Amino acid sequence: MSQIEERGSTHVYRVNRISKEEIDSMVERCVYEEPPFCNAACPLKLDTRSMLKAAAGGDLKKALQLYEKAAPFPLILSSGCEAPCEAKCRLCEVGDGIAIRNIEKAIARFGQQSKLGSIFRTKKKKTVAILGSGLFPLFLAGELEKKAYPITVFCEQETLEAFLSCETAFLDEDAFALELKRLKGKDIQFVFGCEITLPFLEEKRAAFDVLCASSSVSQRLYPDAEFLPELMICESEALVTAREDGVMAAAFGAKKAALTVDRLAQNLDPRNMRGNEGSCESRLYTDLSEAAMLSRVPESGHGYSAEEAIAEAQRCIQCHCEECMKSCAYLRHYKKYPGLLSKEIYNNTQIIMGDHQLNKPMNACSLCGQCTVVCPNGFDMAHVCHIARQNMVSTDKMPLAPHEFALLDLYFSNGDAFLSRPQPGFDTCRYVFFPGCQASAIAPETVKAAYLDLCARLEGGVALMLGCCGAICDWAGRYEMTRRTKEFIDQELSKLGDPIVIAGCPTCAKELKEHEGLQVQGIWDVLLELGLPAGAHGLDRPAAMHDSCGARGDADTQEKIRTLARQLGCELVDTPYSGDRSPCCGYGGLTAYANREVAAEMTEQCLERSDAPYISYCMACRDRFARQGRESRHILELIYGTDAGSPPDISEKRWNRLTLKNELLRELWLEEPLEMKLDYQLNYTDEARRLMDDRMILTDDVIAVMNSFRETNEAVFDSESGLLVARKRVGNATFWVKFTQDAENSYTVHGAYSHRMNVVKRQG
Repeated sequence: MSQIEERGSTHVYRVNRISKEEIDSMVERCVYEEPPFCNAACPLKLDTRSMLKAAAGGDLKKALQLYEKAAPFPLILSSGCEAPCEAKCRLCEVGDGIAIRNIEKAIARFGQQSKLGSIFRTKKKKTVAILGSGLFPLFLAGELEKKAYPITVFCEQETLEAFLSCETAFLDEDAFALELKRLKGKDIQFVFGCEITLPFLEEKRAAFDVLCASSSVSQRLYPDAEFLPELMICESEALVTAREDGVMAAAFGAKKAALTVDRLAQNLDPRNMRGNEGSCESRLYTDLSEAAMLSRVPESGHGYSAEEAIAEAQRCIQCHCEECMKSCAYLRHYKKYPGLLSKEIYNNTQIIMGDHQLNKPMNACSLCGQCTVVCPNGFDMAHVCHIARQNMVSTDKMPLAPHEFALLDLYFSNGDAFLSRPQPGFDTCRYVFFPGCQASAIAPETVKAAYLDLCARLEGGVALMLGCCGAICDWAGRYEMTRRTKEFIDQELSKLGDPIVIAGCPTCAKELKEHEGLQVQGIWDVLLELGLPAGAHGLDRPAAMHDSCGARGDADTQEKIRTLARQLGCELVDTPYSGDRSPCCGYGGLTAYANREVAAEMTEQCLERSDAPYISYCMACRDRFARQGRESRHILELIYGTDAGSPPDISEKRWNRLTLKNELLRELWLEEPLEMKLDYQLNYTDEARRLMDDRMILTDDVIAVMNSFRETNEAVFDSESGLLVARKRVGNATFWVKFTQDAENSYTVHGAYSHRMNVVKRQG
């Protein structure tokens, strides 16, 4: 088939191949947004991680701003806080945890306070009165002042100093002076020397929209109350109380009370939509394997100096779960963790229905499954992208352009280049060798040598099937094409007597094992039983083994490949991210076609693991590495003493498959294949070859254009370059060829390009 039907972008069908519940369940596995353990332990929701990061960078002003979001009076809180965060620090598991409280005290003391005051804010209209003194009224006044409420504090003390000193005796003289200055700078009105009685309270209930009181005041005014909740709400007003048994409890109670006041002021039910208040448990995963085991910075005096606080903050490992981001070039490229990217892709397929910027990220995933292995919760980004592609195909919204070349290549492999024959002398065979389309395209001599060896050493006959297993259309989300390919292969295998399949590629083995009733084994299984053929030998220097994505989760195959390598005499070097954790080379999932930039980053990441030559057992991997200039060999090349040499371009890959098929037909089955020859000579410059490979333009496409030119004699002459330019539409693309005519039947191609617009010749 030379053409695949383009999508009809006006069609909209709702085919839900992934439900909202399923995507929510998937997203729940991603813990990237979980708070670090120190943050989660803090009832005040202090962003401890960000505060420590700012302090570690020497920015105590920013650190103080972050601390003040949780504590309107940071010196009071840091001096009296019980610091539940310290016990939850992950470094406690391997050594000294971070001295968070000491750092907070230094930040509160040495950090520069923001000069922006409440005068620049728009005041709320509802007024709030606070009755009493102590930690709770103090913190509540600070919290409500941040929310820009007009606040009046009625207390029994005669001065502001006396009000602040109530239950803050733990502050030293300097800290008290700093907090007094901070309190004076806040937009809070004070009325001193008040005798707070029930008549006084009733008087203020009429004068203010919301009324709050400390627990000591409320208990004195309501001594017979059987139940005095932390927050008590009346119908049109509110009496807000809190128990004051510690600095942290008072600060937390004030924060809850401030939220209640805010909701009452907006005529909202204060019991609803409060979020997750207080401390919580975090599911965050943090890898401690690379954490520096440094001892806690000692205090040189009464608390940390600014320099000591900075040094101690620098010990913080900034807990994040980034296992997938560290290992996956795809996620790093888009700078999005799987939970977020999955939601965006789901919205693209289910709500926006395609035609959106998320199409490219969706198609850039290699579907390799590495994320599932490295993620502590097994998040499967490949599943999300694969189902999304299928859904886009179902809704007729999947652009054909990213995958069309690969899909047409599949048709070529299972069409013009397809070969299925029993071993000469056999009608049916016990085995069939299925090397895979990439092996035939990249290393045809290796395929030929392997097949002849199997025929010579296996009893019962070995058939040969040259074609594509269907992984390409499966990766593209073309499930109907996948079904037809599967049926086609099953029919051809049935003609051969349903033999045992010997796969030459781990991806083919994985794909073919999905066929019902089909027995599949790898050629590595067979060679370990038969032994290596004569002349097999490995590299004469250490090499790195790259594990194929198709063998992920298949420890047996991974170990058998290594056993073969050791039998060859190879010395294998250990590399990070090997085995199941191995990254994709950039070919899987059709990334190399859909997003070359991401594919190149994937290849580079694979090669960063070692400077040694690479041994692989997937031809696509071998080809990707060789294209990057790294010495790369497939293990079958070592076993059979062949060398595919430099990577072939896309036209040479097709030529190799056809040539292999024709050679085998002649030599083994004594059949003379039909070969089409041109009745003219066509030459290519090196630059033309480079451009064609880069732009995925085949020699067949160029020949189609040149045949059209010879029929119509239509071409444009470019006077500037001196080249003729001809065009022809082939399938869904229009191809243009720049050439010179050297003689009557001889042409030289200097360049080629294509686009998907249809050029219509104007009549008249």
